[in-house]
Amino acid sequence: MSMQYISEILPSLFQGALLTLQIFFWTLVGSLPLGILVSLGLTSKIKPLKWILEIYVWLMRGTPLLLQLIFVFYGLPIIGIVFERYDAALVAFILNYAAYFAEIFRGGFQSVDQGQFEAARVLRLSYWQTLRKIIIPQVIKIVIPSIGNEVINLVKDSSLVYVIGLGDLLRAGNVATSRDVTLVPLMLVGLIYLILVGICTLILRQVEKCYAYFK
Repeated sequence: MSMQYISEILPSLFQGALLTLQIFFWTLVGSLPLGILVSLGLTSKIKPLKWILEIYVWLMRGTPLLLQLIFVFYGLPIIGIVFERYDAALVAFILNYAAYFAEIFRGGFQSVDQGQFEAARVLRLSYWQTLRKIIIPQVIKIVIPSIGNEVINLVKDSSLVYVIGLGDLLRAGNVATSRDVTLVPLMLVGLIYLILVGICTLILRQVEKCYAYFK
């Protein structure tokens, strides 16, 4: 393994890693809040809303993310909805992960004692104040391990954007491997993914410590 060769291919790998991180970051920014909202809708007493959201979650969780990417980028233009490659990737990833997060958060909400809502009403807190100050912090503590698993999956799933022609980390490695007929680029890609997953794991552990005071 020549250090000179590694230094030559690292810039393209880092450029691909940057796109991977962008997809990862904006997917979390979009899917986590959406997942919370969908989870609240899933526990709503408004049946039409609940049914619509259940169908959405069923579709997102029941079909492969790869298929959803293809549908958003290649299928929606048939009905006049056109996205750029990057935007199509974000739409597919956010909708997919929001469905998984919604199920996780729904389980978290259902595990919180309903007596806490009643206590909040006695204290004259509004519904949204109760959620923000009492319920959601407890739910986050409960769901952090499950959210962590999905976050780590997201790091790896970001490689699927190659199917719509985006130059992510894995695509950069594949290009270098095909061009130079060596597995060194893919070994470096694997190392970078391991580093990214390791960083995410450390951050999640810190988040768990921050919410450790909620019993």
